[in-house]
Amino acid sequence: MYVNYDKKVDAAFIQLSEKKPDSAVEIKEGVIVHLTKNGDIVAFEILEASKKLSISELFSYRVPTLAGV
Repeated sequence: MYVNYDKKVDAAFIQLSEKKPDSAVEIKEGVIVHLTKNGDIVAFEILEASKKLSISELFSYRVPTLAGV
């Protein structure tokens, strides 16, 4: 997982997969999901991120992993 925050444009990009997206869908105002042609979620893009997220918490969050996955 890769997380990037661009302070200049106040946008967060959260990449979940190395797959190439084929499309992007705005699921809520300012929240864009990037998808493969099979419908797999590749990434999320959040515009006006500082209004929707705690940026400091976003970068300190640890994603738990399962052994053997």
